[in-house]
Amino acid sequence: MAYPGYPPTGYPPFPGYPPAGQESSFPPPGQQYPYPTGFPPMGGGAYPPAPSGGYPGAGGYPASGGYPPPGGYPGAPQPGGAPSYPGGFGAPPGGAGFSGYPQPPAQSYGGSPAQIPMPGGFPGGQMPSQYPGGQIPFPTQIDTESFPSYPVFSPVSLEYSSEPAAMTQGTQGTIRPAPNFDAMKDAEILRKAMKGFGTDEQAIVDVVANRSNDQRQKIKAAFKTMYGKDLIKDLKSELSGNMEELILALFMPATYYDAWSLRNAMQGAGTQERVLIEILCTRTNQEIREIVRCYESEFGRDLEKDIRSDTSGHFERLLVSMCQGNRDENQNVNHQMAQEDAQRLYQAGEGRLGTDESCFNMILATRSFPQLKATMEAYSRMANRDLLNSVCREFSGNVESGLKTILQCALNRPAFFAERLYYAMKGAGTDDSTLVRIVVTRSEIDLVQIKQLFTQMYQKTLGTMIASDTSGDYRKLLLAIVGQ
Repeated sequence: MAYPGYPPTGYPPFPGYPPAGQESSFPPPGQQYPYPTGFPPMGGGAYPPAPSGGYPGAGGYPASGGYPPPGGYPGAPQPGGAPSYPGGFGAPPGGAGFSGYPQPPAQSYGGSPAQIPMPGGFPGGQMPSQYPGGQIPFPTQIDTESFPSYPVFSPVSLEYSSEPAAMTQGTQGTIRPAPNFDAMKDAEILRKAMKGFGTDEQAIVDVVANRSNDQRQKIKAAFKTMYGKDLIKDLKSELSGNMEELILALFMPATYYDAWSLRNAMQGAGTQERVLIEILCTRTNQEIREIVRCYESEFGRDLEKDIRSDTSGHFERLLVSMCQGNRDENQNVNHQMAQEDAQRLYQAGEGRLGTDESCFNMILATRSFPQLKATMEAYSRMANRDLLNSVCREFSGNVESGLKTILQCALNRPAFFAERLYYAMKGAGTDDSTLVRIVVTRSEIDLVQIKQLFTQMYQKTLGTMIASDTSGDYRKLLLAIVGQ
């Protein structure tokens, strides 16, 4: 699954628009709302001033230097261990566009399911008839020897939506299915690369970086059929550290990788809230529902219960709302509703003493992303303030980060991931787990747009920054995936 883009020529007219007697306050039908002059008029730059350091709290984003902190994150794994997946938030420099985020290129949202090309090329968005009700089954037989030190997953599981082809014409991944694909030939290449003394890492990079996730699942199946051995187990014995983590992520089916990342973020002492935010606040309804089913089938646990036991307060409520996968996905914008929602958000925050958190949760958890974008535009005209700025003023900590992530995705989802990648590598040390997770999960969805926006936002290419922050075969494979 991929993410919707943005309307090419503004939002469609809404019946009864503009309201009688208010024609002068609204632009003509078919046109987007103009951004107010001098936006944002209050608060200075795109984001509130950075605090002296640390994770963003009520004051906004982290300081420009020293992120992540020297010495890594608490509980960072040793090479070869299970990743701890810390995340990071940061602000792009103020520039053109809404709240410092570049505006997305002209692109169209996917329409009804019949208009959306489904993974695997199923016409009309219909799943094959062997899947009753169009639901993709999850594996019930799991090879528990595949990942002795990682949570297990079926090495030949092809049932997941393992080919997240872009659902919109406006985004594309850097990895495409290889033409003239031969799973048995690739399995033989990998076998030779690992046979004998030493490992031919370049041969592994050449195969893995140029095959889609669906094709990698078929290579795993062919390898076991041909040699009676588990490919993942063999790769783990030959690799270590970040290279091992990256290879394992690439060979996990996409849905499983998200579910595994969530499980890992809540295992053991402490919770990696930024991983929960990054996944649950950015995925589509179908992706979230598949993640919830996978989480239960593979780990025997209920995702919502785990979230409730590991989080609390308004942040808990926001994540529980997200894991329902019930956001409105109608791509048409109701401008009257946008005006009303903007007024309600103002009255729930800036316009009163204290904050009505439930109002923010209700609107940001239920409205479609294009509807939220229209609401943000209406809010800036009405309140003379950016809604992102208001969220920073009214909230703090994890719930602030979660709400801002939703709004940032409504504005420009690839820009959100570009920002995450930048702060994963900026400063002393590298947050390798976040770097791996985003590069792998977006490689077949919108990594092309993420690269473009990264250059636009930070005046350097993603490949350049990866090359300066990584080394060895790990660097070679990352650069091959991002297309450098």
